[in-house]
Amino acid sequence: MLTRNLIAALLLTPVLAFIGDFSSSRPATRLCETKADLEALAKQLNPSIGFFDPLGLASDTFLLQSNEATIGWLRHSEIKHGRVAMAAFVGYCVQSVYHFPWALTLDRQSYPSVNLSPPEQWDALPTAGKLQILIFVGFLEFFSEAAQPVHYTKGGKPGEFPPFLGSKLIPHPVPLNLYDPFGQAASMDEEKKAIRLRAEINNGRLAMIGIMGFLTEQKIPGSVPLLTGIVKPYAGEVMSPF
Repeated sequence: MLTRNLIAALLLTPVLAFIGDFSSSRPATRLCETKADLEALAKQLNPSIGFFDPLGLASDTFLLQSNEATIGWLRHSEIKHGRVAMAAFVGYCVQSVYHFPWALTLDRQSYPSVNLSPPEQWDALPTAGKLQILIFVGFLEFFSEAAQPVHYTKGGKPGEFPPFLGSKLIPHPVPLNLYDPFGQAASMDEEKKAIRLRAEINNGRLAMIGIMGFLTEQKIPGSVPLLTGIVKPYAGEVMSPF
């Protein structure tokens, strides 16, 4: 238990730098979740499996705060990683057969060929292009942490991405929000929102399994029989940005 807590604390040290009391003009709603809430949610997400926590993380405290703060961090982390995995899974599939027809750079360099695997296409991108993508993603991460009216470790809503519109952290006008840019969610009733949020979590979990299946098969051909012959092998380091 001590070793696991120490590892978790070391891994989460950079995250703690973003956790604080942030001001916002929006009304703050605090809702701390407990292990009992997770157990109830698990039955709604997948009654066949139910609550699955073999490492006992939901009973732990590894944010140097309360158990409720730990649960908030775990919930937000799962939702966010699920969203990233869904984008990665769809991107991997699309990138394998299609790329934009216009030039990639001002000097008319084209996009990497679809004959390359998606990781090889990333390797073939100019360094400036990679930096632009990484800086943009870094901005989204910073903004999502700093602009929360109530942080998810302090009773805020896990998975909520704050709106760009009206934010004091953005010094110039932004035409649309990242989440719900056309305001469709505002017209949904709470039951429909809850159903869609549960669907997002389930789809995110499947996407995490799916993208890891792609990465495993490309690194160790034959390790995922259903993908053998479909996913191209990759000899590089997929987690290396450059």
